[in-house]
Amino acid sequence: MWSNNSAAPFLLTGFLGSEAIHHWISIPFFIIYLSILFGNGTLLFLIQRDHGLHEPMYYFLAMLAGTDLGMTLTTMPTVLRVLWLDQREIAQGACFTQSYFIHSLAIVESGVLLTMAYDRFVAIRSPLRYNSILTNSRVMKVGLGVLMRGFVSIIPPVLPLYWFPYCHSHVLSHAFCLHQDVMKLACADITFNRVYPVILVALTFFLDALIIIFSYILILKTVMGIASAEEQAKALNTSVSHVICVLVFYITVIGLTFIHRFGKHAPHVVHITMSYVYFLFPPFMNPIIYSIRTKQIQRSIVRLFSVHNRA
Repeated sequence: MWSNNSAAPFLLTGFLGSEAIHHWISIPFFIIYLSILFGNGTLLFLIQRDHGLHEPMYYFLAMLAGTDLGMTLTTMPTVLRVLWLDQREIAQGACFTQSYFIHSLAIVESGVLLTMAYDRFVAIRSPLRYNSILTNSRVMKVGLGVLMRGFVSIIPPVLPLYWFPYCHSHVLSHAFCLHQDVMKLACADITFNRVYPVILVALTFFLDALIIIFSYILILKTVMGIASAEEQAKALNTSVSHVICVLVFYITVIGLTFIHRFGKHAPHVVHITMSYVYFLFPPFMNPIIYSIRTKQIQRSIVRLFSVHNRA
């Protein structure tokens, strides 16, 4: 119907071959989305409300929670619309905008995890200088830099999508718009759009991961130099939550990358499932990890419920 109309809407795709049970598939998706909104929203509320959490570590955690909320609110409307209502059409402008925010927020999340690694590095390597190094103004500048890197660096590949002609099929392979998915439908030279993202991924995700690994090598070296085994355990315990979040994020990124690069003959459902794991698992797990592993967050939750009980 739309195949020869360049300005026609794109068609999103749910789970191919399982359209008849999309309404059942939507139930766990809806529950996961609600859990993500509740978990990350609660973290933001606790950090804003509890003055004991007004420290650099928790400011960065608030950025992580905010990024996860942003990613969820970006993908949730189209995913649930496809699964619930079987409404697959999305205007081109809306599609490109969604793609922009999805990829920007992914880079922002990688940057936030990097800043959290730096926070742990300073806290363990130079505990006496921690507050003088990570002042509120410096934390704000770092946070702004992370946001700028994410939202500015993704403009060059997304902007051309707005003026590319689209004369091929308008059917996308996911229930949300991804740059690599949309560009394949363009009837234009997409060499830049193929090359730039590879360089960008190397300079963001890959470089961030290397710096995080290097920082934890230095952290381990510092911890091993502490004489007391009890102090060693205490120092490492402050970083466990962050390490788990890093693993959750980068394992899903690596898994999705491998599926896209080397799983061309894998069933379509494998590609779709991995993309949902990437977009849903880290935002779902991050609040749980920090609630279980961080005593200050646990105390804040207890205080919140005790205040409500007294009221």
